[in-house]
Amino acid sequence: MESSGFFVICLLHSSIAISCGGLIMFYLNEISVFGHGIETARKLSGSTPHDQLLIQTSHSFVGLLLCGIGFIYFMVAFVKDREFQGFFAKGCVILHLSMALWRIYFERRLEDLAGDWPKQLVGDTLLATSWVFFLVYSWREKYD
Repeated sequence: MESSGFFVICLLHSSIAISCGGLIMFYLNEISVFGHGIETARKLSGSTPHDQLLIQTSHSFVGLLLCGIGFIYFMVAFVKDREFQGFFAKGCVILHLSMALWRIYFERRLEDLAGDWPKQLVGDTLLATSWVFFLVYSWREKYD
């Protein structure tokens, strides 16, 4: 028995990850200015050419990693095994909640990012909630 909710959530998360990864890889400056503002984006880009190169390389790898995660979500969307779907959804909830905790305990202490962590926390919470809804729905389906 398969769940179309799992397929839809995986495709949604896949498109989000691939889009964000592509934007980070190819439009980092524009995304930084849009997300953080001009002054903070300038501070986050580094002060020396060496720092700027290291930061750009790091962000390129982050974007590539996000694209890879997006493709994994896309592949996992086609898995029909209910037990795997539940296991995967629980892992995703833990991952997103861990990111939310990271933002609460560490990212908010960074002066330049202090204004941005609440928006990112909302995003992490919404992504985790989508998987929680899937788990509740599949649990209800299983025991009804």
